Amino acid sequence: MAKRKSLSSATQGPATTTMPIPPPTFDYDPAPAPKRRASRRRASQPKPDTGSTNPDKNANVLDGPEALRASPDATERDERMDLEGAGMDVEKQVKEEENDSPLSEISDIEPPVETKKGKSKGKPVAASRKGTEDKPKLKTPAAAKDTKAPMKEPQFLDPEAEGDEEADEEEMQAALSRPPPVHSDYLPLPWKGRLGYACLCTYLRFSNPPVFSSRTCRIASILENRHPLRDPNEPPHATKNRPDKEQPANIARGQAFVESLGKANAKDIVKMLRWNDRYGIKFLRLSSEMFPFASHLEYGYKLAPFVSEELAEAGRVAAELGHRLTTHPGQYTQLGSPRKQVIDSALRDLDYHAELLSLLKLPPQQNRDAVMILHLGGVFGDKAATLDRFRENYVKLPQGVKDRLVLENDDVSWSVHDLLPLCEALNIPMVLDFHHNNIIFDSDKIREGTKDIMDLYPRILATWKRKNITPKMHYSEPTPSAITGRQRRKHNPRVATLPPCPPDMDLMIEAKDKEQAVFELMRIFKLPSYDTFNDIIPHVRKDDNKPIKMPKKKTLRKKKAVKNEDEDLQAAEEAIEGEEGSIQETITDEEVGMGGPEGRVYWPPGMEHWLRPMKKVIKPKAAKDETKMTPAQKKKAVAEAAKEGVKVEEEVQTNGIKEEASVAATPTPASKKAKAPTKPTPKAATKKAVNGPKKSAKNVPTSSTSEDADEPMSEFEEEEETDIPKKRIANGTAATKRQSARAKKMSYAEDDEDEVE
Repeated sequence: MAKRKSLSSATQGPATTTMPIPPPTFDYDPAPAPKRRASRRRASQPKPDTGSTNPDKNANVLDGPEALRASPDATERDERMDLEGAGMDVEKQVKEEENDSPLSEISDIEPPVETKKGKSKGKPVAASRKGTEDKPKLKTPAAAKDTKAPMKEPQFLDPEAEGDEEADEEEMQAALSRPPPVHSDYLPLPWKGRLGYACLCTYLRFSNPPVFSSRTCRIASILENRHPLRDPNEPPHATKNRPDKEQPANIARGQAFVESLGKANAKDIVKMLRWNDRYGIKFLRLSSEMFPFASHLEYGYKLAPFVSEELAEAGRVAAELGHRLTTHPGQYTQLGSPRKQVIDSALRDLDYHAELLSLLKLPPQQNRDAVMILHLGGVFGDKAATLDRFRENYVKLPQGVKDRLVLENDDVSWSVHDLLPLCEALNIPMVLDFHHNNIIFDSDKIREGTKDIMDLYPRILATWKRKNITPKMHYSEPTPSAITGRQRRKHNPRVATLPPCPPDMDLMIEAKDKEQAVFELMRIFKLPSYDTFNDIIPHVRKDDNKPIKMPKKKTLRKKKAVKNEDEDLQAAEEAIEGEEGSIQETITDEEVGMGGPEGRVYWPPGMEHWLRPMKKVIKPKAAKDETKMTPAQKKKAVAEAAKEGVKVEEEVQTNGIKEEASVAATPTPASKKAKAPTKPTPKAATKKAVNGPKKSAKNVPTSSTSEDADEPMSEFEEEEETDIPKKRIANGTAATKRQSARAKKMSYAEDDEDEVE
């Protein structure tokens, strides 16, 4: 029997005893509400292409954080769920009828009333969605006593919610004072079971095209697509051909839009199964968001017959490869709620999941193993009463739902000891979640850790064997920095070890890094198929077909000889026509996204950005260094500067030469210094004799005398005049002449002194 490696205290993380959740006392902020996360995301993306199911091209199709929220185990629940995104519009659109959340424990909200002074008292008031008017306030005893009490967020009793929780001093002390956990040193090696992950393959999600089964949308997108296109004869376009809301709507059109998302999700299951099988993963949890709003009261629909073929094909591949498929309805599906609306919604959601699994047409044993995992949900103030309501509602379930339903202990309210007697009485299999058991457990019967819970294995496994279903368990680990119970609910992106489960167990790894967390365990313990994958090359994907980037079409220059011009032009046009729209077809559709022959699909922890192409960094163009300019570039710069100087001179003439001349005639210290006589060199004197005296560009008086103007020019003067900087030329004629006059009175000795200084 293999021994478990010792784990650091940081990896294990401390736990805390269960603390009663106080009644929520909060108020809404009267300030304008911040924009939702989905709205910020829409603003950063291009306009939607309503005819595409690719979320990179169609903003109506949601992905990203919303896609990872397909089931309660999704590890992206690090903040309050946006009920308008990811198929959660059911709670937003029909609050009273469809609110499946544990917020039903909270007292009803009384709408405000507008009085003469603009304050609200008791009756509803018309308010816009801009967030500038009064918002409804939750009526609680604390708020009634002290209107200045600090605002608190509502406590969602989501057993899978995760986030960076802040702990007060009392809670921290309680967590630090608890007894240390007691873990088993048993490792289930050699491993014979199946490892799996939930809903999304990160590597396939960033393929080209993307492969994932969590495309969803909003109700607003369904309503928009009920209208016909502006031009029915043309395909839909993001800007040129969108639905025309002025034309009458048709429910069938909106239904066709949402069904197209479901078909695309179902087709991608086959790709995910074959990808998993190639790397030794034979266990997958299907996304509950595969068919958006399928269980909605108003916008719901049946899966058969529109997607029967796609699901049957996915089931055929799963049966061929021997894979196990399961589902996990969301935390709003609760059979113990005291509200009838919540119960009705839960029944519809369970029927939807049962139909989804039935349409896979799996073989008998795999069909029995395709279970639906459910949390019992909220306590609603009384555990015994909640259990009684669950028993009553369980009896009402169809037999097809009963055959698939299993219960899981959570990390908020329900421990293993709470659920195991219920499962034994109702003949319901129970899923043991090791991570949840380390947070919520009966301290009078077992200690925290993985050792004591092993004594309950026979009873837990018996709940599965009575129905002839293959047992399964869940495993995850808290983040190393977590201390309190609320902080430890957040899952670590990957896990460091295996739990002490039977070696032939089907084990679901619930971690943010999905398939990469499974790969990590394979690499650590050299599990079967660990040698089938390799590290990816950063920012390089050799298993995608990417379009060729065409160079910009260049216009041919005119040639002096027109003899071969027509032939060259024709050849260039033919070359461009042949390359337009071409694709590098080097990989077949079956091999796209499969990792290539070397199986480079593993990315190190924290390096998820390696899956994407490297971002191009555009550096600003640096100013040209005159010292590094070639003679031709210097000549061109001087010519351009001279042209600018001529333009300025013309403007000076038109605006008034007298004003510029008077300014130039004013003596300055520089002009006085320039009056010092210098002796002309023999070379300059010879040049003056040949070419005559230098003539000024314009008859504008300068600060120099007539004798100075008749003096011969030196070599330095010639160079200074032909190499005048741009700024001095741009100042006009007077500035140019002042520079020339100054240069005439300077000697080489003075120039050398200036350079030394």
